[in-house]
Amino acid sequence: MAPAVLIQNLQKHYGTVVAVKDVSFQVEPGEIFGLLGPNGAGKTTTLRALCTLTTPDAGKIEVSGISVLDNPKLARQRLGYVAQEVAPDKVLTGRELLQLQAALYHLPKAIAKQRIDTVLNLLGLQEYANKKTGTYSGGLRKRLDLAAGLLHAPDVLVLDEPTVGLDIESRFVVWDFLRKLRASGTTVVITSHYLEEIDALADRVAIIDRGVVIAAGTPSQLKDQVGGDRITLRIREFSPSEEAEKAKDLLQALPFVQEVIINSAQGNSLNLVVTPQNDALITIQQALNAANLPIFGIAQSRPSLDDVYLAATGRTLMDAELAAVATRDPKAEKKQNMR
Repeated sequence: MAPAVLIQNLQKHYGTVVAVKDVSFQVEPGEIFGLLGPNGAGKTTTLRALCTLTTPDAGKIEVSGISVLDNPKLARQRLGYVAQEVAPDKVLTGRELLQLQAALYHLPKAIAKQRIDTVLNLLGLQEYANKKTGTYSGGLRKRLDLAAGLLHAPDVLVLDEPTVGLDIESRFVVWDFLRKLRASGTTVVITSHYLEEIDALADRVAIIDRGVVIAAGTPSQLKDQVGGDRITLRIREFSPSEEAEKAKDLLQALPFVQEVIINSAQGNSLNLVVTPQNDALITIQQALNAANLPIFGIAQSRPSLDDVYLAATGRTLMDAELAAVATRDPKAEKKQNMR
């Protein structure tokens, strides 16, 4: 059986901006596959290329064995796409918007009516179907977006940041629906920079950073590869670089400490990988206090997907988000969005 999605050596540039440098991954039928990474990592560009909305400079893309580049029309019939930001016509009712979507896919009227009723029922939208979408809450609009993406019964549903801006209750509704969708056999590809979302939903995940896949596997596999417990601590604020280096040298000498990483964006914040043991926190505090390096905050946890990202790049996902905001080029973004 052909993979639900196959992407090999994908590349995409916008002028001098490298949006995707070299992305490769494979999605199996009937799984939820997550793309995790900060804003600007290349996630959305990868999905737009998959959904025939932009033409890559190089690479191979297939959906259920169909070449997206050679047969885009046929590939689109196998795909449902829900973009990060959708602006539905506020005058139309939910049902009218879905009828318009069905017409765009040239669905026969009888089949369209049946499928519209089905997706409205699946997403709990029956009581809102005849209300204008301008009256919908953000959560209802997102559910309507999902209904539109599913209307033509695609093999693969592609979601770009499906819960961004939603409240917790609405996010859980979307999560529950995606799990039911997977159980019915639909393949789901989802991008997010919410760590807990990918960890909760994805059967497998690829982490993208600066246009390259830096890690791939199941969430458990990726976290096991990092190994050990994680300890994050902050030392006093003055001379952060000097103090952090001093603390790093001291902590690396402790027998249970496997690795010490100084956060690139915050010089007085350190992340440690340690061999699990009960007195790790106490020993670390005693060692730093003896060296006149008071701790302002310390926490211990099992490895997370953020630890996977940190181990691969030397920075946390939050660091990467902040760096992306600081270096963002509004002109380049505008040019990219226009394309």
